[in-house]
Amino acid sequence: MHPGRMGEQGVFYPTSPKMMFTYVGIDSHKETHTAIFLNCFFEKLGAIAFGNLPADFENFLVEAQKYQQNGTTFLFGLEDTTKYGRALATYLLYKGHAVKHTNAFLVAGERKNLGLEKSDHVDAECAARILISKYETLPNAARNADEYHILRSLVVRRSFLVNNNKMLKMYLHSLLMLDFPNYHTFFSDLRVKSAMAFFEKWPSANLLQGVSAEELGAFLELHSGGLLGITRATQILKSTDTSVPTHEIRNKTVLSALRQLKYNQQSIEEVETDLAYVFHQFNTTLTSMTGLSVAGAAQLLSCIGDIRNFATPAKLARYAGIAPVSHSSGKRDMQFASQRGDRELNSCFYNLAVRLSFVHGTTHKVMNPFFYDYYHRKVAEGKTKRQALKCVQRRLVNIIWTMLTHQEAYVNPPMYALPEDEDEGIN
Repeated sequence: MHPGRMGEQGVFYPTSPKMMFTYVGIDSHKETHTAIFLNCFFEKLGAIAFGNLPADFENFLVEAQKYQQNGTTFLFGLEDTTKYGRALATYLLYKGHAVKHTNAFLVAGERKNLGLEKSDHVDAECAARILISKYETLPNAARNADEYHILRSLVVRRSFLVNNNKMLKMYLHSLLMLDFPNYHTFFSDLRVKSAMAFFEKWPSANLLQGVSAEELGAFLELHSGGLLGITRATQILKSTDTSVPTHEIRNKTVLSALRQLKYNQQSIEEVETDLAYVFHQFNTTLTSMTGLSVAGAAQLLSCIGDIRNFATPAKLARYAGIAPVSHSSGKRDMQFASQRGDRELNSCFYNLAVRLSFVHGTTHKVMNPFFYDYYHRKVAEGKTKRQALKCVQRRLVNIIWTMLTHQEAYVNPPMYALPEDEDEGIN
């Protein structure tokens, strides 16, 4: 007999908190889901495969009752609560069930620990096993998931456009270098209006034949708002070999890439406008911290979700993979950086830690003296630079958790400049 007590009419009452639930791990896919049922002793009770439609969800709950242990309630764990599993998570929450998010990294780690090959049934069982072992620390699927889903979709869209722009600029660079090997000396950024207009009109050097410095200077003055003129035009003409033959197909390729770059840039501006609007609906104080733009704060918030899912900063740190993992044997106890957790959220905290711990720009200003001093103090204590950055990340988790939980604004310490020879290397 499992620990517990038998009540009236043969009803079994659990005495351990973990015995209160029948654990259901669900592996979500576009058309079908797979559910595995376990009791608190990791014993498999059954499996159900069902479709990804509301009518299928109702039938699933009816069928699931035959695996529900006496005196327990269902605790569902979904690896995906924002994409293919979003509709199911919303339905289960609407029906009053407890739903946890068992992220993919935890599932993959459990599968690796068990030495099993990936399959729908294996992933669902691993999700259920994680529910049992970590149910108190796993984040709840948010009832207001739609707001976070919209924010998340805008963050992902912006990230895609920004990365696409980077690739386009590299591609354009490889094309333009053939005819304009030092174009960066007269156009620092391909995205500026004057650079776009110039290369749209003269995608190859050969097309500049017969163009005078006065004509080019007037063109540059018009498209730069008066910032550029005949001086820059003379520089361009002197540094460009207009006798190099061109090819019409390559000119079309350059123009096509420029149009795509311009379209992407316009799309980024539109997405950032929508992103700012949606982000401000959450009424957070994240952007009060110097180093967190609206885009950066929105990405951070979209990864964290509802902060009420994390009762303490330590739980948020574990979810982000920032809390250290201890490996002990005998008298030896060594700590290592966790490779689990949400890697995008981990990256958000890492990038913020770098911004706040080092000097930036030609003025060599310290963005945040508190974290700059804290980082160097950890290095002086004998930690490596990466270990010191991990300490900064952990402090940032505490601060971000407090800002989101209590709506407190961050008070930035005043910046100051450092000597130019200050060592800022991470490696």
